[in-house]
Amino acid sequence: MGSLTYLGLLVGCLVVTAPLEIVLRVRVYARWRRLLLAVLPEFAVFVVWVLYAIAQGHWDYSDELTLGVRLPGGIPVEEVLFFLVVPLCSVLALEAVRRVTGWDAGYPAEEALPMAGRR
Repeated sequence: MGSLTYLGLLVGCLVVTAPLEIVLRVRVYARWRRLLLAVLPEFAVFVVWVLYAIAQGHWDYSDELTLGVRLPGGIPVEEVLFFLVVPLCSVLALEAVRRVTGWDAGYPAEEALPMAGRR
């Protein structure tokens, strides 16, 4: 796979989770504003962090395992996509679990404890 390795992994993540939108009707894409509120803060923080790490020489990426397309600051295009794809897939998975189990992710923490752990 060589230079398509990183991109292939990202596509694989999307292929596995994208059907959740249709099969379980999780409506992640339909609620795009909510999705952006979940993804954009993480995206901004991690892109800045990676750019800093690259500039300091702490981080590098293999040209053999990436497309070799670098954005300003030396960040590979796949890395930028990573910070969009992985959170998207995470939100899809979370919403799928909520749909299947009926779990309201906003309940108080003490309700999350197993019965034996409650006082």
